[in-house]
Amino acid sequence: MKLRLFGLSMVGVAGLLALPACKKEDAPTPPAAAPAAPTQQAVPPAPTAGAGTGEAAAPAAPAGNGVVKGTVSFTGTPPVMADLAPSVDPACDGRPEKEQTVLVKDGKLQNVLVRVKGPVAGAPAAPSTPVEVDQSKCTYVPRVQGAVAGQQVVFKNSDGTLHNVRGVVGTKPLFNVAQPPMGAPVQKPMPTDSEVMRLKCDVHPWMTAYVVSNPNPYFATTGADGAFTLTGLPAGTYTLEAWHETLGTKTAEVTVKDGAPAEATFSFAATDAQAKQ
Repeated sequence: MKLRLFGLSMVGVAGLLALPACKKEDAPTPPAAAPAAPTQQAVPPAPTAGAGTGEAAAPAAPAGNGVVKGTVSFTGTPPVMADLAPSVDPACDGRPEKEQTVLVKDGKLQNVLVRVKGPVAGAPAAPSTPVEVDQSKCTYVPRVQGAVAGQQVVFKNSDGTLHNVRGVVGTKPLFNVAQPPMGAPVQKPMPTDSEVMRLKCDVHPWMTAYVVSNPNPYFATTGADGAFTLTGLPAGTYTLEAWHETLGTKTAEVTVKDGAPAEATFSFAATDAQAKQ
């Protein structure tokens, strides 16, 4: 009887020992991982104008290569420029001795801003870099220049003396900032409600300059030879305006063709200043 019970016990133990082995054999074997296929970075198609990318498409650059060249003349006897008041500031040594309002040489008029009036289809946006006005030998350099509407203006002081830059539109003050000798540049936006910003220095009252805002980048300021060149214009007919700080404005129509430079001329006289006064 004891022998029989012993045999049954051995059978039971053998069964228990076999059970885990069975379960281990019955467990599914995970399949071997297939080798990963090489991946390629998807290259998105180049965005097209007007595509819904969530960002405004940058204005297209003008496709034209039109050029307008010309000169601005002064007829008659130029007005006599007044002597500037003496200055005891040594930083002002080398400044002009006379007023710089009307500069005429060999019948050509300097510091005239010639520009295309109004918007131009396809013209590029305002540059991210500002236009620059320096203060050198107690003189604003340049005296007259253009800026694209929305562009910033940066003021530098290259002199070893104190200046202040006061921006005015008509009689409306815009800003008045002091700049110590060789001080850090100061940046200001062009006004949005006017085209002509006048700059003055109260420390040196003869200092004057102008920045003219334009809705397109097609403008240039005449040098001592009275010449100007406008480049990159799409073909078309435009109104050109020649602006002078005291002589007023003159306009002309010009038709621009690709690959065929157009010409335009303007002429001012002393009577224009009298009429403006």
